[in-house]
Amino acid sequence: MSTPTATPAAVSTWKIDPVHSAAEFRVRHMMISNVRGHFTGISGSLTWNEADPTLSQVEGSIDAATVDTRDEQRDTHLKSADFFDVEKYPTLTFRSSRVARRADGTLTLSGALTIHGVAKEAEFIVEGPTPPIKDPWGNTRVGVHAHTKINRSDYGLTFNAALETGGVMVSEEVTITLELEFVKA
Repeated sequence: MSTPTATPAAVSTWKIDPVHSAAEFRVRHMMISNVRGHFTGISGSLTWNEADPTLSQVEGSIDAATVDTRDEQRDTHLKSADFFDVEKYPTLTFRSSRVARRADGTLTLSGALTIHGVAKEAEFIVEGPTPPIKDPWGNTRVGVHAHTKINRSDYGLTFNAALETGGVMVSEEVTITLELEFVKA
């Protein structure tokens, strides 16, 4: 009688398609409205364990100098030592350490988010990955939506100015949203 062998888990590697992905942030400005910005220099990979998604891993990086808020003067300020200090800290990175399935079917992706040279544990809520599809060029693709909120001062981004009417120029809370498209490697 033969001994049953374990079926190997279906593990696959996926690379971020930067042209079809977005990394965006939203922060309250002068206590009255939100300013949004995005980064175009996105790269990273997903090691997906289909049998057990909690064994999956994600790594990503963003070129901090690609920040764009549709205002050149503000972008220059964000790149300066007051904020991202892109000359000293050229990349923002994330490396997962834990994946958990939530009751609503989404995932919680936890790991080290490094901004401005400071690494802190961050937790993203993740929808996806979507079912894989074949594109017209024969590549297999999946999509993921993820979001989190951080306190920017936890990462050394402490520049601010008090407003004459009370409050501050820039809120501490920043919402980060990722729309990522991955291509199977």
